[in-house]
Amino acid sequence: MALLDRVLQRGPSGSSPEDFDDARMTILEHLQDLRRVLIVSMIAWALGTAIAFAFWPRILEFLIQRGAVKHLVYLGPPGALTLGLKIALFVGIVVAAPVWIQQLWWFVSPGLHQKEKRLILPLILATIAFFAIGVAFALFSLPLFLRILNGFAPPDLSYLGVADEYISFVLLLVVGFGIVFELPIVIFVLGLIGVIKSKWLYRNRFYWIIGLGVISNLLTPGVDPITPLFMWVPLYLFWEATALLLKLLGK
Repeated sequence: MALLDRVLQRGPSGSSPEDFDDARMTILEHLQDLRRVLIVSMIAWALGTAIAFAFWPRILEFLIQRGAVKHLVYLGPPGALTLGLKIALFVGIVVAAPVWIQQLWWFVSPGLHQKEKRLILPLILATIAFFAIGVAFALFSLPLFLRILNGFAPPDLSYLGVADEYISFVLLLVVGFGIVFELPIVIFVLGLIGVIKSKWLYRNRFYWIIGLGVISNLLTPGVDPITPLFMWVPLYLFWEATALLLKLLGK
């Protein structure tokens, strides 16, 4: 909560603690900033969704080819429309993610010290990059995920791909990986502002290992033990790298 406290305590230079009206105006300004962030983020999502809906057949074709699925079926007359909307909404999140990230950093930047503010642009770029890496990793690993999962089926059992189930699995996987790959950035920023220390991370490594496993299970679709493992391994490596970086920086 240290960063949040800093943001909420922002005020004009030279303002006195007893100046209640100025403090209240500052809170109102923060609420206005939050409102602006939410509006811009929703507009970005709406535009991303509209663009994705215009190209959803091509996106579907790409996801089918990427998963090496031969044929998909949909159930019920509205199946194609709901499938297109689902693809558009999820891909809209991916398209709007850079705007969301920029807006989030813009909102919290007043709570940073002057030296920390110099890292805003690199942190924005790093946050976008890690999200993109997570999305790319999920898409790159998709054929392997499906091959392993389908390998559990006996020889006399064949896979009938239902479009809605397949697309839900893929999109949840992609967005989940994009979100969870932001963990190193979160840990680094918390270490940078002094909320956590590298010694604390190392001292609680076992609990982090368990926690990362829980996160991986929650953010990956399905009930198999294999898919979460694909998320847990890079997450743990990122955790170790971030803890080492904080240690080298003396945090």
